[in-house]
Amino acid sequence: MTWLRGRDPDLAATRRAGRTALVMPALFALCSEVLHSPTMASYAAFGSFSMLLLVDYSGPMVERLRAQVALAVAWLVLICLGTLAAPWLWLAVAGTVVVGFAVLFAGVVSSVLAGSSTALLLAFVLPVSAPVPLSQLPARLAGAGLAAAVALPAVALLWPRPVADLLSAPAAAVCRAAAGYLRIRAALPGPDGPEADAERCRAGAEHIARSGTQLRGVFDATTCRPTGLSATSRALVRLVDQLTWLCGVLVDRSEYTDDPPACDPAAHTVRGAAAHVLEAACDLLTDLDGDTGPLRTRESDLRAALAGMEHSSTVQVPAEHPGGTSTAEVYGFIATLDVSFRAQELGFAVLQIAQNVDMAATAWQRSWPERLLGLEPGALTAPLSSARERAVAHLQPDSVWLHNSLRGAVGLGIAVFLAGVTGVGHSFWVLLGTMSVLRSNALSTGQNAVRAVLGTVAGSVIGAVLLRLIGHHGTALWFVLPVAVLCAGIAPAAISFAAGQAAFTVTLVVLFNIGHDPNWHIALLRVQDIVLGCLVSVLVAVFFWPRGARAAVHKALAEAYDDSARYLGHAVDHALGHRAPGAPDPQGRAAAAAARRLDDAFRNYLAERGAKPLSLSCATTLVTGVVGLRLAADAVVSLWHGEDLARVQAVRADAHRAVLGSAALVTDWYHHFAASLGGRTAVPDAVPLRPEGAARLVESVRTELSDGQGRATPVAVRIIWTDDHVDAARRLQPALSEAARAQARAQHRRAGRAPAGLTPAPGAGPGPGPASSPHGRSGDPDSAR
Repeated sequence: MTWLRGRDPDLAATRRAGRTALVMPALFALCSEVLHSPTMASYAAFGSFSMLLLVDYSGPMVERLRAQVALAVAWLVLICLGTLAAPWLWLAVAGTVVVGFAVLFAGVVSSVLAGSSTALLLAFVLPVSAPVPLSQLPARLAGAGLAAAVALPAVALLWPRPVADLLSAPAAAVCRAAAGYLRIRAALPGPDGPEADAERCRAGAEHIARSGTQLRGVFDATTCRPTGLSATSRALVRLVDQLTWLCGVLVDRSEYTDDPPACDPAAHTVRGAAAHVLEAACDLLTDLDGDTGPLRTRESDLRAALAGMEHSSTVQVPAEHPGGTSTAEVYGFIATLDVSFRAQELGFAVLQIAQNVDMAATAWQRSWPERLLGLEPGALTAPLSSARERAVAHLQPDSVWLHNSLRGAVGLGIAVFLAGVTGVGHSFWVLLGTMSVLRSNALSTGQNAVRAVLGTVAGSVIGAVLLRLIGHHGTALWFVLPVAVLCAGIAPAAISFAAGQAAFTVTLVVLFNIGHDPNWHIALLRVQDIVLGCLVSVLVAVFFWPRGARAAVHKALAEAYDDSARYLGHAVDHALGHRAPGAPDPQGRAAAAAARRLDDAFRNYLAERGAKPLSLSCATTLVTGVVGLRLAADAVVSLWHGEDLARVQAVRADAHRAVLGSAALVTDWYHHFAASLGGRTAVPDAVPLRPEGAARLVESVRTELSDGQGRATPVAVRIIWTDDHVDAARRLQPALSEAARAQARAQHRRAGRAPAGLTPAPGAGPGPGPASSPHGRSGDPDSAR
């Protein structure tokens, strides 16, 4: 059992296999021996196999049963379509391509549909591969309907899956670690002196980093986003990006001057309020049935603290002092708002997290009728809108999910055509071979094809030996069937893909020989059908986007950085009055869609078997950089939301041109960086500081954005904070450049040639290092305290 738990965490595969081993033979026996309907027996067996072994829905029991009912209805519809199309080869091929694409592409909508794709394909492949008169359609539907009727109580009563969400526990751990770190920061300076404070902060920052890495690891470990259509699932998956960003915000710190500025006391208040919010969010994530009242109360307290800090920040800015124009004096002026900006950035991130946790808990606590009807809190059409957005996001030529859906659909269509033309017996086996091994590139498909053939040969030999030993005692096969089903369910997870293929082959050999004189020759003949299906998979993989997920990751990264940089530029334009309210929305949606495509490309890359030619650490740095860039734009939009009068005042001041100039330089860098990821240009150096732009900003605040008493106005504070958000995007650049160069060096080493294009781009100046920059980032989160 210890060995099995090590190979099958939480015994998930064992649970599914055990249920199926009980139900599938029982239904097959009922239909074949009691009802005397071989057709009904076959569809009851395959239906229960699909609904109990090939799917394992998560969430509350009501949602699982709803998903099972939806799967059953889809099975009945697909059986009808497959039966109607099967007699005509051209219609069977066309129908297979259309249905195959629809089923595979629908997986972009949610993990529920993605996890159901194999089961749904089996529902169509089974009837379309065996043409029969329409008079047998009722028996097919009756068998599948019986399987569905038994699957519902089996899922609910036979070793039910624990009610848990993959992301709740690690997300709660990040919230807990962040709250603890904020309490440490809010209590500084401590009673034990600077060294003790620095050590406590360093330990807290390391704890946050570990928690964030664990959360991202859980998220990236699945081949599709671990989310369904429900509001709870969608809210929890949004938390991953937000918590990743929060971790970066907490350990990130500016150094405008050698001596850190005096801290605004209101910033300590904001940190304390944010810690309270994160603790309440942690409690709700641990128990989604908990009371949402404390979280909402603490959200209100945090908003009040942020409003108070914005008011007090106007006092911190010494607008009435003429000051100097040297670089140190200019950045010293801006540094008076640095601590407040960090708190404002933190507060925005924490409020976004709290809103998603609140939505997740509220959706989780819906009544049974609301769940049954799919009513979402606050938006009845949210699931359909979300599904449409996800699907549209992947209707792009470079979408890996689109490639895989087309590849799978065309592969199945070719398999149906070849099975019909060659007239092989049991063409169902040809389609099974195609379904089993088709992957995202030719190499992976070829590897899986070899494993599938070896597994099928081994399974056929084992099946033939069993049939030879049993001889005319066919009744013994009834005792072998549950064991074969159990092994077919456990072997892929506990042993290997080839072992699972072998066990599944044994199951089919036993199933097709029950009730007949055992014929071991037929078991060996099935190998040729599986080989034909595997060859189809390899052929399609070679001719349809054979580069695989690695090349797709680079393209998706380039698109994501392009769209996110465009979103940031439009957000700053909107903030400073150049665009009408709501202008950044299309760019925000485009950036989110590009991030989804990147997410799926990265998952496909991680899911591919074999060595990873790209450094996972560098690839992860590049992927999470998109998150920081996009959320920086979100923060700018939120900072000026509903402030139309302030935006009008801002556009009249010379300060807005300084911020727009900085934003243009930063976003242009990201566009060039995106081009370098596609291999078209060299990786650019990070944008250096522009003291002249900062000086213009400071001068405008002193002369144009002061009130009658010579004090800075809230508009001035917002403009400086907007510039800080832009600068936060700039400070991501050195790490991104280094990651991209490391990837390029590794690729050139594998290619056996000297790396080209790693020198600074033409016209790019040397990027300032941490020691030379008055406005850089420190690797030690406490070095500027």
